[in-house]
Amino acid sequence: MSVRVRFAPSPTGHLHIGGARTALFNWLYARHTGGKFILRIEDTDVARNTQEATEMILEGLRWLGLGWDEGPLTGEATGPSTGDRGPYFQSQRRENYLRRVEALLSRDMAYERDGAIRFRMRREPIVFHDLIVGEVRRELTDREAEDPDFVIVRSDGKPVFHLTNVADDLEMGVTHVIRGEDHLSNTPKHIALFEAFGVQPPKYAHIPLILNADGTKMSKRDRGASLKMYMEEGYAPEALVNYLVLLGWSPKEDRQFFSLDELIERFDLSEVLRHNARFDLAKLQWMNGQYLSRMEEDRFVELGVHAFARAGLDPGRYPPGYVKAALRTCRNKIKTFGELPEYAGFYFKERLDYDPEAEEKFFTPENRELLERLRETYANLDEWTPGYLEAQLKNLAGLLNIKPAALVHPLRLACTGRRVGPSLYHLMEVLGKETVLRRIDEALARIPPQTPTA
Repeated sequence: MSVRVRFAPSPTGHLHIGGARTALFNWLYARHTGGKFILRIEDTDVARNTQEATEMILEGLRWLGLGWDEGPLTGEATGPSTGDRGPYFQSQRRENYLRRVEALLSRDMAYERDGAIRFRMRREPIVFHDLIVGEVRRELTDREAEDPDFVIVRSDGKPVFHLTNVADDLEMGVTHVIRGEDHLSNTPKHIALFEAFGVQPPKYAHIPLILNADGTKMSKRDRGASLKMYMEEGYAPEALVNYLVLLGWSPKEDRQFFSLDELIERFDLSEVLRHNARFDLAKLQWMNGQYLSRMEEDRFVELGVHAFARAGLDPGRYPPGYVKAALRTCRNKIKTFGELPEYAGFYFKERLDYDPEAEEKFFTPENRELLERLRETYANLDEWTPGYLEAQLKNLAGLLNIKPAALVHPLRLACTGRRVGPSLYHLMEVLGKETVLRRIDEALARIPPQTPTA
């Protein structure tokens, strides 16, 4: 039997980090087994669904690299990829649901009451084996024993989640339903519907919930709950994938870092843990920093350029060699790409904006003469390498009988507009002699001259 799994989000807001992990587990299981990963947007709740939320789901899955395998054609197809096929939308499948309802009504397995259509729920306990939770036995509560039937079509004619979910899983041939444990209470109803339609239910695997670090349930308002945050703050998608898979899945060896190919090869539902996972943003930031330090240069440059572009800077206006050299000075210095515009945006600005506090501290009349002497020293250099630039600055400091820091601080501010950033002499090499001298001149123009002493 070929494995077929699905991710079925409702477009009512940004993609939650728990939903992203659910999509990842489904995608990995499909890839591990050679099966299919289906994306289905459950958008029947017209009052709450938004097109923006739908686009965020699609963008988020693409950013994570979780392409789906089938769906309606959106253009000329060249293969089973997100570029050729869109997801399934439940709002476009209404006729399928009504046909299923008619089948239930015709066999007296559903009936109408107060304008709504209700399903005749089984009275006896429902027992099923969950691939993660184990054996689950669901008996009717005292309240349900009086009236266990439930609505499948509301009085306004709209089918409800239980019906649409089961009907689509049935028609799409879903073999494994991998979803959050918060859906465990829905499963007996879904099993009863499958049996009413005369088919075997799929296998169920309810994955543990993601909690905050303090053990509380993660809400949509908690920091880190929305996938959009990681996209905007410049996390590497491969780092987030690595971290998310470890929230609930435990490999048999003590390792933290896995390539995507390794995850596909090794991921299996039998290694998904039963207990809830705790989300640790500090650990994710550390892991992301590790990924950035190990990342191949071309990938680092690609994601770095995206981060600058999001901040309104345009590295595309500069030679590729310059862009690579600039980003090379940022390696091992940042934890997320979102830090880059503040840390190294000066590389891609024609005119700097200066840190006001730093300007007040370092662009003083007393430092004006020091910066002028340093400019004169650098203007006469034929060699423009980090080691030589550093040696010349230290030599000048010795001649002036001052500490090198007295020259370094105003020079860094003149070159970058900031107190901190990449290695000063390496960034000067990247900027080039002409730009450094021009920026020193622009800084000098901002510094008032010293008042002559009487």
